[in-house]
Amino acid sequence: MMSPKLLTLVLVVRPGRVLLGMKKRGFGAGKWNGFGGKVQQGETIEEGARRELLEESGLTVDALEKVGNIKFEFVGDPQLLDVHIFRADDYNGEPTESDEMRPQWFECHQVPFSQMWADDIIWFPLMLQKKKFVGYFKFQGHDVILSHKLEEVEQL
Repeated sequence: MMSPKLLTLVLVVRPGRVLLGMKKRGFGAGKWNGFGGKVQQGETIEEGARRELLEESGLTVDALEKVGNIKFEFVGDPQLLDVHIFRADDYNGEPTESDEMRPQWFECHQVPFSQMWADDIIWFPLMLQKKKFVGYFKFQGHDVILSHKLEEVEQL
């Protein structure tokens, strides 16, 4: 097994709403998701999260709250994805479409889970409640969860 690939995911949340982006290309294309990607060499995880949010949505944030850490295994791929999930409750700028993402606000009770990664419906409610969590998901392809575990934690 190769060393895990370090990734970030940022969810921008306003009272009753969450900002998602339609992934236009690359891994996860055609799915709604938060904003994020690979942490580059020399960056902290939070610096990577801030950079990816800016690149993909045009937004900056004063504060990021780390709410989750999920490891993903894809059958047939030796590399685990180690995803650090952040929540931002305030932001600067206006959401702007990028080459990679098309941002759109959704009411929290109308999150388009059927057009998102299959794991999102499992952990997203914890993120919306500002609860912290750790988890592991094993996927067959990009749509089928073979097994998972998710637990709420006091701190990350």
